[in-house]
Amino acid sequence: MGNGIELHHVSKRYGDDARAPLAVDDISFEIPAGTLTTILGPSGCGKTTTLRMIAGLETPTSGTIVMGGREVTTLGPAERNVSMMFQSYALFPHMSVLDNVSYGPRMGGLRRGEAQARAREALRSVGLHDFDARMPSELSGGQQQRVALARALVLEPAVLLFDEPLSNLDARLRREMREEIRALQQRLGLTVAYVTHDQSEALAVSDRIIVMNHGVIAQQGSPQQLYADPRSEFVAGFMGEAMVFPALAHADGRVNLGPLTLAARPGVAPGIVKVAVRPEAWRLGAAVGLAATVRKATYLGSFYEYMFDTELGPVFAVSHDLAHPLATGAQTTLSLAPHGVSVVAADAGS
Repeated sequence: MGNGIELHHVSKRYGDDARAPLAVDDISFEIPAGTLTTILGPSGCGKTTTLRMIAGLETPTSGTIVMGGREVTTLGPAERNVSMMFQSYALFPHMSVLDNVSYGPRMGGLRRGEAQARAREALRSVGLHDFDARMPSELSGGQQQRVALARALVLEPAVLLFDEPLSNLDARLRREMREEIRALQQRLGLTVAYVTHDQSEALAVSDRIIVMNHGVIAQQGSPQQLYADPRSEFVAGFMGEAMVFPALAHADGRVNLGPLTLAARPGVAPGIVKVAVRPEAWRLGAAVGLAATVRKATYLGSFYEYMFDTELGPVFAVSHDLAHPLATGAQTTLSLAPHGVSVVAADAGS
């Protein structure tokens, strides 16, 4: 396993009342050594609790946690060789950048000179080699984030944990820092568990994604699998935009979505099903297809967003055809591309 992580039937309930709801409910997954796995989901889904159990900051109510082939379920953070980077960078405001980063090694028993040498190397790895003497108040948000990352790396952890690390940054800095984190993880071969509620962030950095909802795992797989082949309405909607429509499946696997017929879907039971369609899957101007009238057209520079009225109800579509825009009230015909269309399980209560 190397420095891999395994969770086996892990549950967590806060408090002593056995009737209290579980924050995490019987989840199992593996993070292979040297990979980055993102735990993704809305607020309150259990993702941060899961990360804190991996870190040793919370103890599971039941189940086991294995790291590097060793069970660590009841061990504290210091016995697990993990570093955790929080949403708030928690830099010491009265210490210089160098002292902030060298603090951990010094507390671990290294002499001042050796701790500072390791701190300078960690700062170089995040592009801050000339920032030793600066104070946190003199840094931008992105620079503070890099210092926090260097402080985590300087401990040379077997596992690096991130809890919403980019949520305090603006959109441009988030893009830059997620690329840096991914490049650093790949270059150093780190095992990383990364928590976020931002699906575009998860798609950009992950080898694997675990989508959680209400304390359970809704689906896990590669970014491509989760985006292209969601198994439920929740995952289809959470992993990027998707609209869900009722459809009719036939015994031969064909699925009728209004006047449109989808290619045969093996394993789909005959009867009423749900079909999730991503905005980019709609093709405008088909010779035969779904009649549509433009309710709203929005120009967004490199593409148009359209809202159509159809017999299926409202349809949201994206088109990169800038040469032939459609005006409000225009009529067209819609067909579907092979990608971005999935038969999904209906969510409970829908």
